[in-house]
Amino acid sequence: MPRRLRCAHAFACTLFALAIAAASAHAVSGPSTFSIVARDSVTGEIGVAVQSKYFSVGTVVPWAEAGVGAVATQAQVNASYGPKAIAMLRAGMSPAEIIRALGSIDSLWNVRQLGIIDARGRVASWTGPKCNDWAGGETGVDFACQGNILAGPAVVAKMAQAFRESRGELGERLVAALEGAQSAGGDKRGQQSAALIVVRSSATHPEYAHRYVDLRIEDHKTPITELRRLWRIHQGFHGAGAHMELAAEYDAAGRADLAARERERVHEILLSALQRSERDASMLNGLAWTCATHGIELADAARAAERAAAIEPRSTDILDTLAEVYYRMGKTKEAIATETRAAAIDPKSQYLKDQIARFKGGKR
Repeated sequence: MPRRLRCAHAFACTLFALAIAAASAHAVSGPSTFSIVARDSVTGEIGVAVQSKYFSVGTVVPWAEAGVGAVATQAQVNASYGPKAIAMLRAGMSPAEIIRALGSIDSLWNVRQLGIIDARGRVASWTGPKCNDWAGGETGVDFACQGNILAGPAVVAKMAQAFRESRGELGERLVAALEGAQSAGGDKRGQQSAALIVVRSSATHPEYAHRYVDLRIEDHKTPITELRRLWRIHQGFHGAGAHMELAAEYDAAGRADLAARERERVHEILLSALQRSERDASMLNGLAWTCATHGIELADAARAAERAAAIEPRSTDILDTLAEVYYRMGKTKEAIATETRAAAIDPKSQYLKDQIARFKGGKR
């Protein structure tokens, strides 16, 4: 490297080190918590899940970017390490190299804790020797778990075990990991907040690179239980539709295998809702509508729509969904009768009238 370039490189590195050192000098004590960073090697999804006896942990600990990686920064937290580590991953540094680089110039490194994963699945976890007991971490294929002020080492062990043994999409497995950690005692001070972030690359939805799933519980007696509830709602309201759009994207790219996987995710969400006797009518309705409009899993979609209609019998949106499912199944008489019920509730709706005419005319 020419001398001029070496000098410029050294100057840039010095500025970077000074920036981190300045941030370290002003760091404040933050969330003592447990977290997991992980990826799905098939879909490329990357995510972070976290819980803490700390208000709004999701604004401080988890950071992620599709195609780059994810970071959990905690204990005596330096929140700037989130975006800085992401930038270092983007520049090509490995998680282990980032841990070494940050630790080399941080006077408070002994009380920091970080977990990092990159888009290739490389992981690193650091627990400072002066983090409050119990503190530690565990890494494995496509994940890194870590926590401090925990009930004991079983918390991290159970978190890792739950992730390894769980099935389904990444968000599901991350929530399961938190549940596993809590079953072993979790944060020994108690519970307060939790968060789940998942990102993934998409040609048609570039926003997914920063926010595919973004759920936060700021202040709750049982935040992981609440996170599970919100995750299920998210799957019904947004997840099913997103899976179908991603399936179409994969089809266009000639990846029929991945497209089939995305469609199967929709069926998994639907079956899970039916098996647990879901009572959220809007969620059931959303799932049934997605299946109806894409012509998939119509028998189970009918069950979901029928249950939703039983819960909210005067909802014209739900009745319209049920009618659509029936029509797609070839049950034209049932479709017309159901849509007629909806039109009787809202006789001014031109849309419902048009639907009845469409069903009678046999149009798709």
